[in-house]
Amino acid sequence: MNTKLQGDIGEELACKYLLENGYKILERNFRIRGGEIDIVALDDETLVYVEVKTRTSYRFGRPEECITYRKLKFLERATKFYRVK
Repeated sequence: MNTKLQGDIGEELACKYLLENGYKILERNFRIRGGEIDIVALDDETLVYVEVKTRTSYRFGRPEECITYRKLKFLERATKFYRVK
């Protein structure tokens, strides 16, 4: 399985989980130059930004270990440009 397909499956599973737990999915793959938000959701009145990291093993580390300072800054930048419609 290629990494794109693996990532798409991970995002589908994340959306399913969020929906089952009462979140409303507002947008997927919101992109700006220099940043992306995988899932934008709403939990009651709280806007939630979700970064999805799909792994089939821990060979290259746990998913949360892949969120580098640089990636966090790109995500933070994208959130500043996101506007609820």
